[in-house]
Order: sequence, then C-alpha cells, then structure tokens
Amino acid sequence: MRKTRFALASLLAAVVMALVATPAAAQASTTVELINQLNGKLLYIAIPITVLVEVILLYTVIKFRNSERALPTKENRRLEITWTIATAIILLFVGVASYGVLANEDVTYQGNDIDMSDDPVVITAEAYQWGWNMYYPEEGNFTSGSEIVVPEGQPVYIQVTSQDVIHGFHVPELGLKTDAMPGQVNTIKTVPTEQGTYQGYCTEYCGVAHSQMYFTVEVVSEEEYQDWLDEQQSSNSGSSGSSSNNSSSSNSTALAVPQ
Repeated sequence: MRKTRFALASLLAAVVMALVATPAAAQASTTVELINQLNGKLLYIAIPITVLVEVILLYTVIKFRNSERALPTKENRRLEITWTIATAIILLFVGVASYGVLANEDVTYQGNDIDMSDDPVVITAEAYQWGWNMYYPEEGNFTSGSEIVVPEGQPVYIQVTSQDVIHGFHVPELGLKTDAMPGQVNTIKTVPTEQGTYQGYCTEYCGVAHSQMYFTVEVVSEEEYQDWLDEQQSSNSGSSGSSSNNSSSSNSTALAVPQ
C-alpha cells in the first residue's frame, strides 16, 4: 500500500510541476509557444506514467518468471478506487490544459472576420501548382511572390486559399498549419515574437512538382517592415503606371493607323 501511495504522490507532484512549468527557450511566435507549453505539460504526465507501468511490468515478469500456472488475483477495492481517481485527475488535467490552448485564437482561429482594431497585418496566401502568391490586400493588394514579410510583435492574419487543387500551408517553426482549399478561405492568426527567416512548405501532395512548393516568412523590426512596405508599394505603383502608359501608347498607335 505504501508503494501505491508513493506512486500516486509522484504523479500528483508531476501534475503540480506541469502547471507551473514554462519552456526556457525563446519561441518564434505566440502560436508555437502555446503548442510547446502544452506538449511540455503533457510530457510531465506521460513520463511518470510510462516509468511506473514499465517498473510494474518488469517487477511482475521477474517475480513470476518461474510460476508454473497463473493464480487468480484477489479483489482489492481500495486499489481499484485509487487508480480510478488517479485516472480521473490526469484526464481532467489534460482536458483543462488542452482547452486552454485550443480555445486561443493564435492556435485555432475561427472564421474569416478580422478585427482591424489592433492594426494587424493581413496577408492572402494563394497556392497553385506549383508555387505561392502572397498578397497584401490592406496595403494596395500587391504581391510579394513566395515571400511573406511581417513585423515583430504585431498580430498577423493569413488567409489561405488555392487556385486549383488542395495544398497545405505549413511553417513549422512558427506553429502555423492549415489547408489551402480551392474556393475556400482558411484564416490563421499569430503574433511573431522572434526576428528571423522561417521556411514554409506545402504539406498536401499536389502533383509532380509538390516538393518545389517552398515559401519563406521573414520577421523583421517595425522600421524594416515599413521600409519594405513603402518599397513594395512604390514599385507596384510604378509598374501599374508603366503598364497604363504602354496601354495608352498602343491605343494611340492603333487609332493613328489609316483605315
């Protein structure tokens, strides 16, 4: 009985440790931080249970290795009640910890209505066979090709869709992942917290060049982002003006041709 009490006390101590434990390493976004914290808490529960089960298994194998026949076990109501309560406590902890993460918009954002009061960065990631077009609809709807640039510490909404078949939008280091569906928009939200360049992939097999569907997410300072944004808007307006002038010139030439 003492061994049982000691095992239960160890499990309860692990639960308390998991409640106050936080990863020491810096996280690249609020999304991946929430996911890693949950994984850490679940490990604090899973490891003691695994060790306890393996110890009991080894003890049983060694002690009864020479037994000629199996003997029926005796009923032990205290033990049954004890492991039922312990299991309920563990499941309750896992449920509460998981709900706290799954209910957070930075992990499971619901819907496509974006709250603009926090001055977020809105990006449309459009997949096609076999590449990406990243648009900034709130900044003139220019495209930056397969590159996403966002400022550190500012809310980012990414609206993911597809031109043709099902693709997958995935940035592992930022904890971002969702399907790119034709005719449908899936919005994900995060707040980048660490500057750097992060690799993105397509995670749905979409044809012969699926492995070439890379993109990058670059997290920069607010000043760098604003400079990049101004540069993109200037070049985009210049390109539009040039196209418009070429079109006007062509029309004038066409009108001057004698009939």
